[in-house]
Amino acid sequence: MSREELLPGTLHLLILKTLARGAQMHGYEIARSIQQISQDVLQVEEGSLYPALQRMLIKGGVKAEWGATAENRRARYYRLTPAGRKQLEVEKTQFERVIQAIGRVIQNRVNRKRLDKRES
Repeated sequence: MSREELLPGTLHLLILKTLARGAQMHGYEIARSIQQISQDVLQVEEGSLYPALQRMLIKGGVKAEWGATAENRRARYYRLTPAGRKQLEVEKTQFERVIQAIGRVIQNRVNRKRLDKRES
């Protein structure tokens, strides 16, 4: 199955939601979780993921600690902060509003085509 590009503005939302599931995760685990849950439709590239995590660290939405992976490799583990939980709710609400608006525009287009056929 082909992989789709992320919609602009959704990467932070996906990261926050992934971390909200409770466990601390390192970057690869976050990316892999998004890919698995989306059934391989969404793939987060390292070049997008790590800068987004850094921005989220600076803004206080996530915290990070160094630790070791199951393979005993050094990795930075991320977890959601209370501010990140609040941001998740804000971003979810904004995303839902945008998706509803897009749906209305698409539906209107379909309805408009039906009206145009009736007028002919």
